[in-house]
Amino acid sequence: MRFVYPARLRPDCTGELVVSFRDLPECLTSGSNEAEALAEAADALEEAIAGRINRADCIPVPSQRCAGEYPVAVPPETAAKAALALALHRTGVTPAALAARLGIEEKSVRRMLDPRHRSSANRIHQALHALGHDLVLESRAA
Repeated sequence: MRFVYPARLRPDCTGELVVSFRDLPECLTSGSNEAEALAEAADALEEAIAGRINRADCIPVPSQRCAGEYPVAVPPETAAKAALALALHRTGVTPAALAARLGIEEKSVRRMLDPRHRSSANRIHQALHALGHDLVLESRAA
């Protein structure tokens, strides 16, 4: 799954640009201009995804972008953790069972799922691979 969500910018009555994500209704922010609004959108999106990981809530598949919407990407480390959380949910494997498959302690898997804990992309890739998934990094022109 590509963790790039469409964002809509709309001016409010004060001229501030309000940013919303139709896939993540709890994710709202604003900025005084387009650049600031999109920078705030990236931060808000990361927090919304991190919150969903922490609460073990559903992480929605991003909708196709419509006219007038802007693509906003989840930062790579948070996207990798979200991919791991989704893979665990879809496979029904518990963190303890994944730890056993990997030959590591369960707390190591919990850290991989913790959005506030720095995790090695290689470790997350290994965990995803153990669940039948791959972690793919994509680079593209902005």
